[in-house]
Amino acid sequence: MDRTNLLPIGQFAQASGLTVTALRHYDASGVLPPARVDPDSGYRYFRRDQVRTAQLIRVLRQLDIPVEQVRGMLARAEAGADLAPALAAHLKAAESRLAVQRALVHGLLTRLSEGAEMNHRVTVRESDAERVLVRGATLKNSGLDGFLRTAFQDMYAVAGRGPLTFTGPAFVRYHGVCDEENETLVEACLPFWADGAQPTDLPEGMSVHDLPENTFACTEVTGPAAGFPAILTAYDAVADWISTHGFTFAGPVRMVYRRWTGTPDHPDNRFEIAWPIGEPTQHAP
Repeated sequence: MDRTNLLPIGQFAQASGLTVTALRHYDASGVLPPARVDPDSGYRYFRRDQVRTAQLIRVLRQLDIPVEQVRGMLARAEAGADLAPALAAHLKAAESRLAVQRALVHGLLTRLSEGAEMNHRVTVRESDAERVLVRGATLKNSGLDGFLRTAFQDMYAVAGRGPLTFTGPAFVRYHGVCDEENETLVEACLPFWADGAQPTDLPEGMSVHDLPENTFACTEVTGPAAGFPAILTAYDAVADWISTHGFTFAGPVRMVYRRWTGTPDHPDNRFEIAWPIGEPTQHAP
């Protein structure tokens, strides 16, 4: 190998804008292996034409693209692929995350200054036992909209064959926190008359559940407040009310479609957040 075409790691670091530590890390992770490693000293040397690759790595990492994804993008670039679509997708995802973070910060500031209870009136209602058609999946918030649209479409198709007599609005049961940090079991539910026609030939993943009568702590959200992540403050308000009044949490929380236009953030949307509660375990302060 022509050593005149090689740069020692220190000079290469200066040329590429990456630190020596970063270059060692990218070597270990297989993203940017050196052209030569001295067998005696272990000193790394890089080809001069690797500078542009290192600069590209620096920019991709500044965009918070994970190392594993950077390695794949470099491999595709070496094969002649255009990186523009991947970068555009990353930008779109970053903008979406930023929008969510802005909404979360705004909601947090409102909560700190006014309190969640100022914006969400919590009431209590009773519910009879229900028979529901259910389709569930374990997912994060990014997969929620697509799952619910498909799940309800499939369930309405099954219900129409009966035809089933609906006894109330569709709802979703969340068995845990569903955001981009956590995945949880989510169940799309259609309540129908237990004494009428029953669904048959259920597809895989769809089932019928009998839910017991319940007492719910509830609040309603409308318009943009019913969109993610603004709606999280409504869940928090109900949870705070249950805790403050000494009730027990008696099951997964529901999001009930009181009025749904089919378009997120539409001003005519109206959801109910309903959390099953049990008898107080202690007197409220």
